[in-house]
Amino acid sequence: MKVIVIGGGPAGMMSAITAKQNGHEVILLEKMKSLGRKLLITGKGRCNITSSLGMEEFIPNTPGNGMFLYSCYQNYTNKDIINFLKSQGLEVKEERGNRIFPITDKSQDVLDCFFKKLKELKIDIKYNTTVTRIDIKQKNGTAQIVGVQTNNGKFEAEKVILATGGKSYPLTGSTGDGYKLAEELGHTVTQIKPSLVPLESYKKDMCKQLQGLSLKNVKIYLIDTNTKKEIYEDFGEMLFTHFGVSGPTILSASAHLVRYPQIENKLKNKEIELTIDLKPALTEEKLDERILRDFQEYKNKQYKNSLDKLLPQKLIPVIVQESKIQANKPVNEITKQERKKLVNLLKNLVIPIKNFRPIEEAIITSGGINIKEINPKTMQSKKISGLYFAGEIIDVDSYTGGFNLQIAYSTGYTAGLLKE
Repeated sequence: MKVIVIGGGPAGMMSAITAKQNGHEVILLEKMKSLGRKLLITGKGRCNITSSLGMEEFIPNTPGNGMFLYSCYQNYTNKDIINFLKSQGLEVKEERGNRIFPITDKSQDVLDCFFKKLKELKIDIKYNTTVTRIDIKQKNGTAQIVGVQTNNGKFEAEKVILATGGKSYPLTGSTGDGYKLAEELGHTVTQIKPSLVPLESYKKDMCKQLQGLSLKNVKIYLIDTNTKKEIYEDFGEMLFTHFGVSGPTILSASAHLVRYPQIENKLKNKEIELTIDLKPALTEEKLDERILRDFQEYKNKQYKNSLDKLLPQKLIPVIVQESKIQANKPVNEITKQERKKLVNLLKNLVIPIKNFRPIEEAIITSGGINIKEINPKTMQSKKISGLYFAGEIIDVDSYTGGFNLQIAYSTGYTAGLLKE
């Protein structure tokens, strides 16, 4: 059977490999001059391959329609991708937060494993080839695939796997082309939004002052100040930027925030706040005792010079300013009430959230082909016989930690089986 895979990212490559291993004639069409360009920048160039968590934990870590992926996750697991890489000669290692990386810390080595397999299977790859239309014909009242039109001519096929990615990181080739191709065939595309994306703050000046400061082992909360509802909480690492906040906990928080009801209005009305607990290991009482000891040691110093043991240097001027305690006040003159304010501030540093950064800066796209129009067991379109979907083009997305790449492998593998 002739099969065309559109898109040479991890989902497309996995689809092509699976289809070829099942005896089909496969052509992989890639509009860029090389494969897997987005894969190369994942995990800051190290490639967070997957997570070591049990597969039953992947659905709770996939806030974007996780249950839809139940069959795909069973078909191709985290152990399967690790075994695939090992079979190609690449060992992996586990790091903090159940993250799996190549032993070499190079995403290029992961891509090379895929490329080696494609070459071994003699899969025909056409680079610099942009698909402009998917051709169909009506047979017995059913729309069926007959081929595709491209800038390099027409290719005939009985099956097409659409794995063109989302709209994030357009320089890697993810420019949303697949949405248009699917819409022309009658598919619905849900609203496209950035996910796993840094957040902008109304306190831009404060964040700019803290730019580059990375905080580890902090607890964060996203709060709807109108309803007092806690939207999300996490523990780990975050980073201040010139426009707001970023880092692993913030990126995962954005995946939750993007789905929050009426989020655009709430951001506009300044109703969403990020609260940072800078000392989550200490209760307010214990933190107060700790500050008292430091103040005792620095009793003859000014307040602004008394926090060196408690906080990173870059954070001290901001905490001094936010605490409303005079910077030059002698430590031995600070009142109990002022000290309590400082404790409360360290446990609840508030950063009002203004917006998401643009989709071009997002790691993942939220939204895509409506899952109601795809068979979750096969990844085949419910509208067009012989059309399959894989990867980020589908309206599914996860938190950080290797989950989104696992979606690519699992949906790619399932689509590549080409089951009806």
